[in-house]
Amino acid sequence: MIPELKFDEKGLIPAIVQDINNGSVLMMAYMNKTSLGMTLETGFTHFWSRSRQKYWKKGETSGNMQQVEEILYDCDADTLLIKVKQHGTVACHTGNKTCFYRKIQIP
Repeated sequence: MIPELKFDEKGLIPAIVQDINNGSVLMMAYMNKTSLGMTLETGFTHFWSRSRQKYWKKGETSGNMQQVEEILYDCDADTLLIKVKQHGTVACHTGNKTCFYRKIQIP
């Protein structure tokens, strides 16, 4: 059952994906009600691509799928935290383990 969540004006909600084993943040993508339903039904992450305007299952072509272990939502009900078992060695389409591999230097 999907709780009452606050989707934006385009029907999207940010989904932060975290590795359940080590806590690292793997990526952030957007979901809508349908992709969240697909995720709950299959047990693997599905997202809505804003650039391609279509649904995508993470790892469908690369094999680096994400098996969902837990889905949390924040106090405002406008952001999801999805804890996953990452299959394969990388989560990022660039070939990096996480999408958060670049750093802004603090003076």
